[in-house]
Amino acid sequence: MEPVVRTGALPTLVDGLIEHLAARLSADPGQRLVLGVTGAPGSGKSTLVAGLGQRLTERGLLAGTVPMDGFHLSNAVLDELGRHGRKGAPDTFDVAGYLSVLDRLRAPGTPEVMAPVYRRDLHEPVAAGTRVLGTGVVLTEGNYLALEEHGWAAVRERLDLLICLEVDSEELVRRLVERHIRFGRRRAAAAHWVRTVDMPNAELVARYAHRCDELWRPLP
Repeated sequence: MEPVVRTGALPTLVDGLIEHLAARLSADPGQRLVLGVTGAPGSGKSTLVAGLGQRLTERGLLAGTVPMDGFHLSNAVLDELGRHGRKGAPDTFDVAGYLSVLDRLRAPGTPEVMAPVYRRDLHEPVAAGTRVLGTGVVLTEGNYLALEEHGWAAVRERLDLLICLEVDSEELVRRLVERHIRFGRRRAAAAHWVRTVDMPNAELVARYAHRCDELWRPLP
């Protein structure tokens, strides 16, 4: 089944999503709904999830946020495996650990779940950096939530709703280069990383967009 395509201003898309989630929770107030947001690097996933989290908190509907990036392998492990030069690729994450946390989120009678987060200033994951408490919506975002390779296929089964953000490739490149520069890379090194790591990952994400429930194309 192909995803529902939604085009419009991002605030309008978010308004509709909030009302949809509120209605589902109203029908079963004791549940946790796990909402996934995926898309290419630089597509705006983190920004969308931060905004959603604020809106859901205002409505008393947010249980917590569990970012996929928290399950990055450490730099030491990446060095040991010889994968540091491809950090951010699908096989540089603890997928089993991510699945375990998603299972705990969905298990009845689990009032609190701790999860790691990724610190971009440290370039490392940090254990127990976020927590999910009580019922409501759990937000999770990352590049590979719809993937079928490297053990990722099981993630999709654990999400109640999966949204994919789609952004023009030229805009992605611009955003990514500037992001890498902000976090310490020189422009030439940033452009090389975007070309050799980020954009191939973006193409991989696009290949599996059909596994999502909704495809969002926000207007500028």
